[in-house]
Amino acid sequence: MITWMQRHKKWLIITIWISTIAFVGAGFVGWGQYSYGDKAGAVAKVGNVEISMGELQKTYSRIYAQYNQMFRGNFDEEKAKQFGLQRQALQQLTQQALILNLTQEYNLEVSDAELLKELQQQKYFFNEAGVFDKEIYKSVLSRNNLTMKEYEDDLKKSLLIQKTLAFFPVKENKNETKIMQTLSSIADKLNYKVLDPSLIDVDTSDEKLKAFWETQKNNYKTDISYKVTFVIQKQLSKTFDQQTIEKYYNENKTHFLDKDGKILPLEKATNVVTELNDKATKDAALRKYIAFKKGKLNEEPQEATLSQSANPYTPEVLEKLSEKSLASPYLKPILVGKTYYIFKLEKINPSEVKSFQEAKRELLPLYIATKSKEQILELAKNSISTFKGVETSYITSKDANKLTLLSDIEANEFLSKLFTSSKRRDFVQLSSGKIVLYNIMEQKMLKNEETNPEQLVTRLKSALFDEGLIKTLKNKYQTEIYIEGL
Repeated sequence: MITWMQRHKKWLIITIWISTIAFVGAGFVGWGQYSYGDKAGAVAKVGNVEISMGELQKTYSRIYAQYNQMFRGNFDEEKAKQFGLQRQALQQLTQQALILNLTQEYNLEVSDAELLKELQQQKYFFNEAGVFDKEIYKSVLSRNNLTMKEYEDDLKKSLLIQKTLAFFPVKENKNETKIMQTLSSIADKLNYKVLDPSLIDVDTSDEKLKAFWETQKNNYKTDISYKVTFVIQKQLSKTFDQQTIEKYYNENKTHFLDKDGKILPLEKATNVVTELNDKATKDAALRKYIAFKKGKLNEEPQEATLSQSANPYTPEVLEKLSEKSLASPYLKPILVGKTYYIFKLEKINPSEVKSFQEAKRELLPLYIATKSKEQILELAKNSISTFKGVETSYITSKDANKLTLLSDIEANEFLSKLFTSSKRRDFVQLSSGKIVLYNIMEQKMLKNEETNPEQLVTRLKSALFDEGLIKTLKNKYQTEIYIEGL
């Protein structure tokens, strides 16, 4: 039970997210459209720490990958909405920011030596000899759309949080261990029934939906959009003389390594010309950027309007635009695929509340989910004293597999709440939206075979301590959320 509690979203607090520096091999996972307030450069601010859209996207992707692994590849956006992954991602980042404020207050830092030591221990970047390889490091990050700076900044935050929490060690005592052994020995024989909100018939007429929209309309706004002009610099393919090739190779030998990390001879370093062309393309893009700023372009700029929901380029482009103003409108060349784009910000269009018709399609899932939840809760309250369900054998907090009407995750969530409840007959609301009615028919003590109860106690105390620490820091540092609907 405790292992699951540490893993489940309710317990996705410090003990989980300090170790979430991981890769999402499939790339970033999108989550639909959002509306923003005036501060487009950040989605939230906690104390002195800002949370960017890029951080939110990466955290969402990591959590999505974790759930997808638990669901054995059968996780999708619909399930992500049911489990509230968007909210989980923001919650993780705000909790992280709370700790980072504490580290700032006590002037804690992570040195370059500590960062390097941690990097050299990460097996993602090992070569066949089991040694950290800088070229593999750069390659893996590139495949996952990460820069070295982004990854190292995230890793530094993770190490800084671990260093801070090390000042608060959690240990178990003998009495706590005995109590945990007793709790894990309790077995219940249940009668239970599952109510699924998807079976609820909700009135979705415009009259009902519009009344709901009136209470929610400030959460449905158009994206901030940016009108831009831009020019491009395509990839160059030039011919270089041997002297130029040899000079570049001699100055950059460490770029050209074999699988064992040894420098390749010039005749086998096939990427020299490619790198020369990349350099020439970047130089040409910088010259075009200067000409654009000085009004000396030899071509007519193209026009476009970009927003969070209409961005054919990269998240970096939108993030950079959000940091610009009309007084300083030019962006340095940004590489998109193999082409450099040089943007000039022409106009910022602020977000506005959508009309009912504009918001209707987006609003409908929330309306159905809200009304289904209300109706199923009412049904549960009316059924609790009379329901007839499925009878189980004796089950403990570890017997999720015996609750065949629920998925493993749902069953674990139900059991964690069941074995902390003092009520014999009641119902449990699950994160998936389902409600489980239960009646404890019999109860007995089983022989305890737990071989390491000390670890269970430490995990539980750590989780409870972390939750208490977060509550304390929330009272200390103000949290502002700029993203609507979360």
